[in-house]
Amino acid sequence: MIVAFAPIVGLLLGLSAIVVPWDTLLTSVVLYIVIPVILAQVWRKVLLRRGQAAFDATLATLGHLSIIALLATLVLLFAFQGEQIIAQPLIIALLAVPILIQVFFNSGLAYWLNRKVGEKHSVACPSALIGASNFFELAVAAAIALFGFQSGAALATVVGVLIEVPVMLLVVKIVNRSKGWYEAGLPSR
Repeated sequence: MIVAFAPIVGLLLGLSAIVVPWDTLLTSVVLYIVIPVILAQVWRKVLLRRGQAAFDATLATLGHLSIIALLATLVLLFAFQGEQIIAQPLIIALLAVPILIQVFFNSGLAYWLNRKVGEKHSVACPSALIGASNFFELAVAAAIALFGFQSGAALATVVGVLIEVPVMLLVVKIVNRSKGWYEAGLPSR
């Protein structure tokens, strides 16, 4: 993600004749990926020095807060783009269908491949989610910074988030419910 995001976005936008300065792409990667990952790793090390109990308690608290933050983000995104979403149902459908196909295909493929190579279910689950993620959070930030809240780019990324989040939650439910099937097909080691 850190290495490939900016070149891939630059290539895809270049194919669409949309010019985005490389410094903007690189700044987005640093601000929205590199810095949060570094801060998370530092915080993780500090918590683990305090003991596993402190680490587990923090994770439990963050689990609840992350759901609240996710819901608040969705509400804010819809508030900024709600009128455009409601006014353009065909555009929304044209954006949503490929996202749905991509998320289900990539998560299913990653989950199945993990099973084929004998990976544990606890590894296959996050792998399926990471493989299916479109990193719309970064795309929303970059689109709004470059083109503004009311732009078509912002609309496309917001629709991406609004579609991806519930679909990813559905993928989690499917992966959790299929644990028996998954483990029954693991090759013996």
